[in-house]
Amino acid sequence: MPRHPRIRSTTILSVRRDGQVAIGGDGQVTLGDSVLKADAVKIRRLHKGSVLSGFAGSAADAFALLERFESKLEQYKGNTRRAAIELAKDWRTDRALRRLESLLAVADAECSLIIGGNGDVIEPTDGVLAIGSGGTCALAATRALLAHTKMPAHEIVEAALRIAGQINIYSNENIHVETL
Repeated sequence: MPRHPRIRSTTILSVRRDGQVAIGGDGQVTLGDSVLKADAVKIRRLHKGSVLSGFAGSAADAFALLERFESKLEQYKGNTRRAAIELAKDWRTDRALRRLESLLAVADAECSLIIGGNGDVIEPTDGVLAIGSGGTCALAATRALLAHTKMPAHEIVEAALRIAGQINIYSNENIHVETL
C-alpha cells in the first residue's frame, strides 16, 4: 500500500448529438477509502463561454493546465484544436509541466478533445469522450443510450454519469452538466 493514499475522483463525460455538445462531471473527491468532497465542480466554461472543459486528476494541476489552456485559446483566437495542440506540446516539453497529473476534456461547437501530458490530443471519432476513474462506465452507458434512445446530448450525459455513479466507487450522482 502506498505511503500516502492517492486522491482519486471524477468521471467526466462529453457527448455530441444533433448539433449540441454537452459535458458533465460528478462531484466526488476520494482519498483512500474516504469521500473528502461530494459536490466538487469539475466543469468550466472558457473563452467567453464558447469552450467547455472538464478535468480528471489532481485539481491543483488541472487548474494550472486550464489557465494555460485558456491563455492558448486567447493566443489562437478561440481555435480549440490549435490551443490544445500547443498546450500538449508545452506540457510534454516543459520540465515543470511534465510533472502535472491531470487530464483535460475540452469541447466547442466543432470538436471534442482529450488533452494529456504525454503530448496526447485525442479526438474521438464518435463525438463521445470520457475520462476519470468512472469514465469507462460512463462511456459504456453513453454508447447504449446513443444506440437505443433519441435523448438529447445533455440528458445522455446526465443519465450516463448517474449510471457510472452507481457503479464506480470513485464517482457519485452529484452531477454538473454544461451545454453548447
